[in-house]
Amino acid sequence: MNFYGVVIAVITFMIIGVFHPIVIKAEYHLTERCWPLFLAAGIVLIGGSVLVSNTMLSCVLGVTGCSCMWSIKELREQKERVRKGWFPANPARNGDAKRQDAGRSGCDGTSSCSEGMAEEYADNAVNCRNDNEKK
Repeated sequence: MNFYGVVIAVITFMIIGVFHPIVIKAEYHLTERCWPLFLAAGIVLIGGSVLVSNTMLSCVLGVTGCSCMWSIKELREQKERVRKGWFPANPARNGDAKRQDAGRSGCDGTSSCSEGMAEEYADNAVNCRNDNEKK
């Protein structure tokens, strides 16, 4: 029996799971302009996968390299998620918090709702109050 496929599938799933928070943290701390780091890492890892003779290691390096490349796209999408208010903006960056508030369509449950927010988003005010009551 050959279990390489199953093992590689599990490892791939784990690598993708690890890259999700990496992309979130990278966008938060470094902005989406860190994409060249992901590109360089992807090229190195994919190049390494070609040079390694061990099949399993070669697959892991290749999958990790492709995940680095895919993360470039995810960084851009993460920036949009932050703009919509789905993820927190880094307050240390000028203007990010303002962009986040501008894109927010209601209370996301991460901050308390003010009266001004309830008035501004009248149709979402009930949901906003319900979210805060659950805390």
